[in-house]
Amino acid sequence: MLIDHAIIEVRSGKGGAGCVSFRREKYVAKGGPNGGDGGDGGDVVLVAERGVDTLLDMTGRHHWFAEDGKAGQGSQMHGRNGADCVVQLPPGTLVYDDETGELIVDLAETGQEMVICKGGKGGFGNEHFKSATNQVPRESTPGQPGEERRLRLELKLIADVGLVGKPNAGKSTLLSRISAARPKVADYPFTTLEPNLGIVELPGGRRIVVADIPGLIEGAHTGAGLGHQFLRHVERTRLLVHLIEIEPTDGSDPADNFKTINEELASFSQTLAEKPQVVALSKTDLLTTEGDRETAADLIEQAIGIRPIRISAASGDGINDLLEACWEHLKDEKEPSAGWSV
Repeated sequence: MLIDHAIIEVRSGKGGAGCVSFRREKYVAKGGPNGGDGGDGGDVVLVAERGVDTLLDMTGRHHWFAEDGKAGQGSQMHGRNGADCVVQLPPGTLVYDDETGELIVDLAETGQEMVICKGGKGGFGNEHFKSATNQVPRESTPGQPGEERRLRLELKLIADVGLVGKPNAGKSTLLSRISAARPKVADYPFTTLEPNLGIVELPGGRRIVVADIPGLIEGAHTGAGLGHQFLRHVERTRLLVHLIEIEPTDGSDPADNFKTINEELASFSQTLAEKPQVVALSKTDLLTTEGDRETAADLIEQAIGIRPIRISAASGDGINDLLEACWEHLKDEKEPSAGWSV
């Protein structure tokens, strides 16, 4: 289950108090002050961790508190520092201050980390205050308080390619054909209820990460359907593959569907509207002859001004052409043998 929203409370540890103590040993007169300093409070650290895919852990645990520092002791013993609280998040998590709405950090890279709340410093023991004019100090300082924040976490999946289109356009079937991902596939709308990620291996050690986004309908940017909940997940993609169903099950016009989806993308975000697209005409196996398939592609090209790549996830026709077209758009940003960075 993909959980992509969460609100958590984080608090760093407070510093331990300094100690007031004097050396007391037999045959040692006027041993002097020996109270140790308190330990520092632990930090709260956010880390983008490989292998963490959702914010599910955040929904079951709303409070993330670091350990307080321990008080200093006699014999110049420094209090123990409090343990840090490490919050492991999926790469692609946006961290906001829930009270101000300010974006604090975008944990876009695996291994990226940030100290979100710094632990309080430990207080000074009386040993710290001794001097030639103050040989018997009876003063110490308390530890400093920790920091506390309320954070809003939003996950945007990191993928190279995002699959978009109307419900039942064949996105999930295509993802299951080109990768090891196994999204739900059925012959009714809104089969996909959450985004799915798949890794596509191409010859020569090339690799593409593909995200299948739930189907979009008209008005999605205002809340209609399901896709509006997940449009932000395609904002990070470098390329969109727009699937057009060759014979829509609802009897709609394929070219009109293409224009409707692009209008929804533009209404949601100008960033999405400006992303490059590869257009694929899906389910071409439904047409029995090559001539019919070519005619359908010609009609789509005339209507939208883009020549679609004809594919059939069921038969495999055109899949390699589609993947190579995607690589042509991505190759300048990806090394041939570089692994995925999610």
